[in-house]
Amino acid sequence: MIVADLAGKRALVTGASGGLGLHFAQVLAKQGAHVVLGARRIDAVNDAAEAIRAAGGDAKAVALDVTDGASVARALEKFPDVSIVVNNAGIATPAAAIDLDEAEFDRVIDTNLKGVLLVAQASARRMRDRGEGGSIVNIASITGLRVAGQLAAYATSKAAVIQLTKALALEWARYGIRVNALCPGYIETPLNSEFFATEPGRALVKRIPQRRLGRLEELDGPLLLLASDAGSYMTGTTLVADGGHLVSSL
Repeated sequence: MIVADLAGKRALVTGASGGLGLHFAQVLAKQGAHVVLGARRIDAVNDAAEAIRAAGGDAKAVALDVTDGASVARALEKFPDVSIVVNNAGIATPAAAIDLDEAEFDRVIDTNLKGVLLVAQASARRMRDRGEGGSIVNIASITGLRVAGQLAAYATSKAAVIQLTKALALEWARYGIRVNALCPGYIETPLNSEFFATEPGRALVKRIPQRRLGRLEELDGPLLLLASDAGSYMTGTTLVADGGHLVSSL
């Protein structure tokens, strides 16, 4: 694993009440970052922050709705020294595209795409004004690069996040702000373990060249590379960690 010295740096992780977001916050805290865990459910991130502190890390919680610009502004006002952002908040609503509800499509795009922009904007303005630069890591997905059935809204949002990442990287490089996208493949979590125990789930795993799901800790190196000075010459990059899924045979 990459050893990244993040001591003294403030890192904001959105969607940090559980899953990938909570794991990312724990990883950054172990590397010395002062971590801020953001989510709509303040009780959940309070508990998560307390667990990180109990393990010896520095963590605080903040109420944050990424779809609401005012909520984002309030959160950043409390922590104006953020220099690392992990834009992780996201939702998926599996549905056949022909039956996809307009309101559900809007909800996915608002959270997964507009939310990334709002958090990135608010953070970048403060990084620019401080003149110290920073790193923004947008969590996309391999479905942003190659589609899967029943995920039209999600795949569209993640493809847009990848293109948005490139656009922001181009514009903000002059301020010393790096913007990159991390695209995980299928990662094993408590939320999806039941599906992957089914026949369709096992069939999906067989299509991954490494013939297995990824583990949460296998995202640690890619995350730290993009978040830290180890990736100081990387911006506008799309970094994939998927066991070779994207290069599997058609």
